[in-house]
Amino acid sequence: MKVAVFSTKVYDRQFLSTVNSPTQHELVFFEPRLNRDTAILAAGFPAVCVFVHDQVDAPTLKLLASRGTRLVVLRCAGFNNVDLQAAADLGITVVRVPAYSPYGVAEHAVGLILSLNRKIHRAYNRVREGNFSLDGLLGFNLHERTVGIVGTGKIGLILGQIMKGFGCNLLAYDVYRNPELEALGGKYVELPELFANSDIISLHCPLTPETHHLINAEAIEQIKPGVMLINTSRGALIDTQAVIEGLKSGKIGYLGVDVYEQESELFFEDLSGEIIQDDIFQRLTTFPNVLITGHQAFFTAEALHNIAETTFANIADVENGRPCANEIRAQPSA
Repeated sequence: MKVAVFSTKVYDRQFLSTVNSPTQHELVFFEPRLNRDTAILAAGFPAVCVFVHDQVDAPTLKLLASRGTRLVVLRCAGFNNVDLQAAADLGITVVRVPAYSPYGVAEHAVGLILSLNRKIHRAYNRVREGNFSLDGLLGFNLHERTVGIVGTGKIGLILGQIMKGFGCNLLAYDVYRNPELEALGGKYVELPELFANSDIISLHCPLTPETHHLINAEAIEQIKPGVMLINTSRGALIDTQAVIEGLKSGKIGYLGVDVYEQESELFFEDLSGEIIQDDIFQRLTTFPNVLITGHQAFFTAEALHNIAETTFANIADVENGRPCANEIRAQPSA
């Protein structure tokens, strides 16, 4: 199948091309993101392959459909950037990669926790400058601390397993209970109880209308003072302005994020020679107790290989008329 691959970097081309070798799909790589302005690049392609910041909205889908596209292949798990109803109306199939880096994301969340707690990033810079003072680097033992995990699918479960290894107590919230987490000793509670009793809160839930700005001013009022907040899921789970106020007041003692609500204008690009215009993001970077990474939690060799394998398996299923377990459809109206 002829596939237009958008939002590609060198590493995308490398892994997709390698895994594609036996199947010999015709891949054409485009560095720009897919949107209504760049959709013309996909003219004549039966399939487009897209990533987290491509804009697969109704106008873009209409343009794609009018030029022969019938398949949208997401090489990511999230699909909040796709208008599924518009795709269905246009006869476009949408598939995704539901779980490609659960260990990578969970391990990155732990890396943020350890770095924030023991100030590793700050200590690294000090030592490079010949400053060996320990002032301001005081941390705390993770042993017997309480970790609140919001979202206990594969990533949340793995985080729970790792933190249990540190001797932490586990609280959890999810609309569906995970027996494996309960077997670890994790206790499911409602969000207010989790907020009030957790020393560390880590978010691992999808972005839905119900979870949008899950961490807002009201939630911050409920949290334990000095809490460590970690987000490696979706940026819009957090109301960034409310979190800034929480940092200023000291209610939030530490913040580690790999995602940001307005990241599509920032992440995956080298902006080191430019003036970043996002004042909210720039304010975040001024806090000494904030650690930001640029959506790299998923970024392991294993994950990129898994993404490529599942992407081509999805294409093969659709191309050969087989049911695809990773197809996503619009939910019927209530």
